[in-house]
Amino acid sequence: MKAIFRGVLAATLLALAAAPGLAAEKTSHHIVFQVSQNDAARMNLALTNMTNAIKYYTDKGESVEAEIVAYGPGLNMLREDTSPVKDRIKSLKASGIGGEIHFSACHNTQMAMQKAEGHPIPIIPEATVVPAGVVRLTQLQEEGWSYIRP
Repeated sequence: MKAIFRGVLAATLLALAAAPGLAAEKTSHHIVFQVSQNDAARMNLALTNMTNAIKYYTDKGESVEAEIVAYGPGLNMLREDTSPVKDRIKSLKASGIGGEIHFSACHNTQMAMQKAEGHPIPIIPEATVVPAGVVRLTQLQEEGWSYIRP
């Protein structure tokens, strides 16, 4: 009888020890936003959506990681020379609102624009150039990220 009690007690303690790890997994959020149009209103909407989501989850004490992936005409969002929102992105990155914030710029689009325009396409320093925007979106979704297209 004592052996059964010890076994049940050990199993219960093991389950309780694992519970905080399970709770931490449930409070971690990963959100990716697609920007594929050269539309300042949509760019601002994506930034507002990102900011609101981060604020909501961090206010609840939950972790959040958010990324905007820009490709096609939406790459203008992350271009140093054409972005209508680059000052807002810079402020957002510097604000320390909580969570991890990333911006990904499509290299394929950057090269296509460079060829069409005949000059290098500068990307804002807050962004990282990724090989392909669509591939980046796919990778993040396959990793379980929530996908938002404002």
